[in-house]
Order: sequence, then structure tokens, then C-alpha cells
Amino acid sequence: MTGHDHAKDHTHAQGGHAQGGHAQGGHGHGGHSHGVDPNADRRWLAIALALIAGFMAIEVVIGVMAHSLALISDAAHMLTDAVSIVLALIAMRLAARPARGGFTYGLKRAEILSAQANGLTLLLLAVWLAYEAVRRLLDPPPVEGGLVLVTALAGIVVNVAAAWCISKANRSSLAVEGAYQHVLNDLFAFIGTAVAGLIVLTTGFVQADAIASLVVVALMVKAGYGLVRESGRIFLEAAPAGTDPDAVGDRLVGQPPVTEVHDLHIWTITSGQAALSAHVLVEPAGDCHAVRRDLEALLEKEYGITHTTLQVDHAQDALLSVGRRPGEVPTGDSHCADAHGPVHREGPHDH
Repeated sequence: MTGHDHAKDHTHAQGGHAQGGHAQGGHGHGGHSHGVDPNADRRWLAIALALIAGFMAIEVVIGVMAHSLALISDAAHMLTDAVSIVLALIAMRLAARPARGGFTYGLKRAEILSAQANGLTLLLLAVWLAYEAVRRLLDPPPVEGGLVLVTALAGIVVNVAAAWCISKANRSSLAVEGAYQHVLNDLFAFIGTAVAGLIVLTTGFVQADAIASLVVVALMVKAGYGLVRESGRIFLEAAPAGTDPDAVGDRLVGQPPVTEVHDLHIWTITSGQAALSAHVLVEPAGDCHAVRRDLEALLEKEYGITHTTLQVDHAQDALLSVGRRPGEVPTGDSHCADAHGPVHREGPHDH
């Protein structure tokens, strides 16, 4: 049986080397979870949304009455909390839809779009609040410290309750985790606002309100940058954080009778769903099917990657020729004339 016969024998094979591509070996799908759990408890998110939206409306009114930018900035932050939860709920529904038509992964990346929207909203809002805080530091208006303190203490209670509700949902989703981080950051912001209210009430130092707003801004920038960075890595098809593709390739080629691994790609489809594809060459006497099973088991055990597509072929004689310099690409390799990324072989080689 030839290498191509082996590839075609695997589940979901994509055919031969038409137009320079190669056949897709088989999918190691051993019952893993695909991204967001469609049964994640939306009820907890809805409860958190109701708590946040209700308190936000009250806080805006009190913030205007107390002339407190800290309360208004907290309310603005709570608005992004509410939006993040709404987006998470929408993303969860979209992600639960089955794959069909041109969307071969379904709409699982809707949650990544949600997370990116949350991050960008936080960053844009932080810019406006920073401007307002600096302006009030230079020309502070009178602030009702008592109202600020009482409202902030109530906000702490509401955010603790909302964070607890969201923690009950499926936080493996980047969208849900983004909503949780929103609320958690808002909790810390309310603590800072409470301290500012106490300072204004006891000392009359009204600039403490603007300083508390800047603390909120710093938290928003940190959370927003984290969400944009993580969602951006997924959209750019980067390897999951903490996974080194070169190390994975070297680990695979170290398994006998594997002689070469190339076209190795590792990416994240959606939260918690990493995927890997590679072209694997084995010695002429090697069992392609056994090698595929062994490599899939290794990837699952050592790297937690269960969604794999491996094309396993027998190496041609030119690949095994004696005297070939380390790292030299043999001219007789007709499998992949233009491999993407480094070619992994035993011994020293370029990465």
C-alpha cells in the first residue's frame, strides 16, 4: 500500500496531491469539546446582566447629582460590562449552531469577535475617561463625598454578586471570560471609588475623585489590551499561548519510525479548541496507520491537542540517502516542493 493509499484510507481524507496540496490523513477527534459549550448556563449571565444594568442606571443619576467623575466612569465601565454579557450571550447562541455551507467550523469564532469588540470598547472608553480625569485634576468641581462613598459601597456588593453569577457560567469561552474580567475590574474600580469618596468626605480633597477615575482607566486599559491581544492571536492563526510549534515538531520527529515532519500548523479555532495539521514521513517499512495513532495519542497526552489532521506517507529513498548534510532538503522529495515553515528531521536542523 502506498503513502497516498494510507492517506486516503483515513477518515475525512481530502484526496491526493492535486494542485500541489496533499491529502489529509485522519482526524483524531476522540470526543473532545469544540469551543463554547452550547449548554453553558445562560441564566447566570442573564442574572448578572440584570444586576449590572439596573445599578448602572441608578449610578448615572447619582454621579450627576454628586458631580463625581469616578461614579460616572464606573457607570461607563458597567455599560461595557453589560454589553460584554450581551455579546457573550449572542456568541454562545451562534457558536452552538452546527457547521454548514461555507462555514466549515460553524460560527464558533463569534465569541472571539465578541471578545475583541469588548477589548476595543474598553480601550476607547479609557481614552475619553483619562481626558476627563486630567481635566478635573486641573479644575476640580465640588464633589459630594458622602453620595460617592455610599454608591460605591453598593456597587461593590452588586459587582460581587454579578461576578459570582458569571463564574457559574462556562468561563472556558473567551467571550464569557471577557465579561467576567469586565465585572472583576469594575469591582476593583468601585473599591477605589469608595476610598476616593471617603477621602473627599473626611478631608475635602476633591481631586481624589479624578485620581480614582485614573485608576479605573488603568484597569480598563489592562483588561482591554488583554482581550484584544488574545483575540488577535486567534484571528491571526497563531499557536496557542504556551505551545511552541518547533518543539512540537521536534517531539514528533523523534518518534520512530518518523523521519520528517513538515507543513506543521498549530492554531486555535475558538476558546479551548486547538487544532494541528502536519505532513509526516516515515521509513519505508513503517506502519503509517500505527504511526498516526501513536502521534495523535502523544499530542493529546503531552499538549492537550485532540483535533488533529495528519497525513502520513512513506519517505522516498532520496529522503533516507546516506551522506546528506543536516538540514539539506533533498531534491527527490516530491511530496511537498514548497513546504510551509521549517522542516523537522532528526539531528540539527534550521527552525
